Amino acid sequence: MAVLTWIMISLAIWHFTVFVPDKFIGGIIGAFAASIVGAVIGGFILSGFSMPSRDETDLVTMLLGVPGTFVALGIQYVVGARFEERAEAEAAAAVAATPRV
Repeated sequence: MAVLTWIMISLAIWHFTVFVPDKFIGGIIGAFAASIVGAVIGGFILSGFSMPSRDETDLVTMLLGVPGTFVALGIQYVVGARFEERAEAEAAAAVAATPRV
């Protein structure tokens, strides 16, 4: 049950990525995948490498997925921004290297 709450909180956070410039690797689908993976991994780590049972799932357990979601989305965004800057620099260099007639 805890994994379901982590995934649901990651989806809620993922919906706010529309307010951020789209520099995620894989676009909005890449951000979707990163948010879910980050929430599950982060929740698992923060719960002490154990899977909380249905009876142990509460508000605090749900919030354990938040840091992992933000970390995964942040990494995804930073790496995507670097790839985009590199691609723009290579395109500018190719245009500059093209002989003009």
